Amino acid sequence: MYTPPHAHNLSEHARCLYGDEYRPAPVDCELGLHEEFYFLEALTFADADEILAMLRELSPNLADGFLPVFVRNLAYRLVLLQRPDEPDLMREAALSLHLYGPSWDDIAEDLERRADALEGK
Repeated sequence: MYTPPHAHNLSEHARCLYGDEYRPAPVDCELGLHEEFYFLEALTFADADEILAMLRELSPNLADGFLPVFVRNLAYRLVLLQRPDEPDLMREAALSLHLYGPSWDDIAEDLERRADALEGK
């Protein structure tokens, strides 16, 4: 994977692209060196801890923050692929899906059922 020399960690990269209502953007964001395709590439190959750190830094209350919905959905999908047996993460992802539209309610409900099954409910 090509990593541009100006790349930040995932949270900083997202902050430069989309903004953050809780923290200012890093100083060098004004240089215009950040591209969404580099961010999406970094997100695609990031580990679950780095993705979760980004989600929690930029959207600590789940329903807030400036991350686009498609980024949130992709981020949760990638985390769940890496951690398929964590009911709490499934429920968090399901809640995010419910918050951003009825289009994904069936997927959210499936995640909730899978979380319940893992916990033997």
